[in-house]
Amino acid sequence: MELSLEAYRNIVKNVGSRADIVTLCRVSKGFQNVAERALYNTLYVRHDQDTVALCHTLTNTPRLSVLVDALTIDLTNEVDSSEDESDSHERVSLPEGYWDLVAGALQHTTQLHFFTIDVDNAFDSSTAWILNNCTFQLKNFHCGLDWDHHLVTFLNTQIELHDLYIIDYNDSRPETPTTSNVASSSMPSPSLTIDSHSLPNLSTLHCTFSEAAVALVPGRPITHLKTCFSRSKLEDKREEMATLFSKIGESTKPLLSLDIADSSYTDSFSMELLNVTVNTPKTTTHLRHLGTLVLPINGKERLKCYSLLMRLPHLRCLEVEISDWDPAPSTLPGFRALASEMKLYRPTLIHVVFVQFAQDYERTVLTATAGVWRLDAEISADTLWREI
Repeated sequence: MELSLEAYRNIVKNVGSRADIVTLCRVSKGFQNVAERALYNTLYVRHDQDTVALCHTLTNTPRLSVLVDALTIDLTNEVDSSEDESDSHERVSLPEGYWDLVAGALQHTTQLHFFTIDVDNAFDSSTAWILNNCTFQLKNFHCGLDWDHHLVTFLNTQIELHDLYIIDYNDSRPETPTTSNVASSSMPSPSLTIDSHSLPNLSTLHCTFSEAAVALVPGRPITHLKTCFSRSKLEDKREEMATLFSKIGESTKPLLSLDIADSSYTDSFSMELLNVTVNTPKTTTHLRHLGTLVLPINGKERLKCYSLLMRLPHLRCLEVEISDWDPAPSTLPGFRALASEMKLYRPTLIHVVFVQFAQDYERTVLTATAGVWRLDAEISADTLWREI
């Protein structure tokens, strides 16, 4: 007996495991159509042999490859903590033709919208050529591959992309010639600079180098930005900050979320950063999330910090670094006291994230509910800047 499409969907939706959904594929044609869509809509592969098998399936079965909406290839090598750290950076061999198989599968997933590829130091990350000849239009791209002309060419084709994470950026790195032919070596190198008219819908950008933000923010509707200062010397960092905020001023939309990490946090530079933030039009009027600032220990300096925060009328979430506090807050009453103090001067605050880099980057999130600050274990501090 044939069931309605809604009935098939409800049954598949309530099946407990992927193994059971695979079994349903063999029950009838009606179940097969719905169950295959559930199986292949969102895919996550980690082990290389599983990736190879999946790529063979997607390449050789067009009816399945077009069902893929989200794909994650996790190529991060988890090393046992007892192993010597130097061993963790040794290259790990992949099956022969691994990247060719991935490239072939990507060319067949024409309806892909969400793509994550994570590659750590144990693997070769200079493989953005796998994106050549891909026709899908992504909405979200989490890219752990090296920045090269293949990646730039691909990004220049992405009209629908609104959320981008890139781990690498260098628009002046010389690329290794692919041939020793004298004539080809005299040809101009492919551009490593993204086209100014590409990525017209990019609104969320997460990049580990501020230089990437400087290149990608101008002329685009960036509303959420997370990046990191690349320089360590104070004068160099001030120059880097000035350049970054000048480019933020060229975004076509005001920022709602700004999260800037640093290799070393000081309350004096945090005050400079906060000053620039409140005096830049694109980061003043609508900003809802700001991080990461050192919360001054000295009462007068803290009041100066609060006076600047009062100039951010829509601020809802603030990340503060408290590693130098002695003793550092460690109990709920201590966190509540500081959060309440901040809210006294910035009443719009709903979330406060306390960061302690001296304790393995520990983050404690407090959320104000009905006027009471509570520890919020359900919110991820790593993604809060995206969601607010």
